[in-house]
Amino acid sequence: MRAVVQRVSKASVTIEGQMASSIGTGLLVLLGIEESDTQEDVIWLSKKISQLRIFNDDKGIMNLSVQDIDGELIVVSQFTLYAKTKKGNRPSYIKAARPEKAVPLYGQFVKTMESHLGKPVGSGEFGAMMQVSLVNDGPVTIIIDTKKKE
Repeated sequence: MRAVVQRVSKASVTIEGQMASSIGTGLLVLLGIEESDTQEDVIWLSKKISQLRIFNDDKGIMNLSVQDIDGELIVVSQFTLYAKTKKGNRPSYIKAARPEKAVPLYGQFVKTMESHLGKPVGSGEFGAMMQVSLVNDGPVTIIIDTKKKE
């Protein structure tokens, strides 16, 4: 799994002109799922994101997690995170998981994040054309890949 984690002061997802999810202070997570991903990737990544200390404490130091600040979260499926651009100018998405594998893992990831945060997590709609709006706070943007564990 690959995630782009953005610290936001607000974010929303709109599908076909209808607001699907919106949050205030928290995280917007763009989530890519690879064919080789498993439940272990879901568990590792959800724990890492929920405990990621990227919010400022009272001294202005990034020392608090989204859990610590009782922040909100939106997870948006993003198969293009697995784009390969080595050959030519048209990206290949061959490493991205097919829907029959990706949809259940995406659902499990959202539910696991809800368990970590103790509250509902917003989401987009897998495979839908979505408009994602955000105000990146900082800006703080972090890329996490479960295969590299960096």
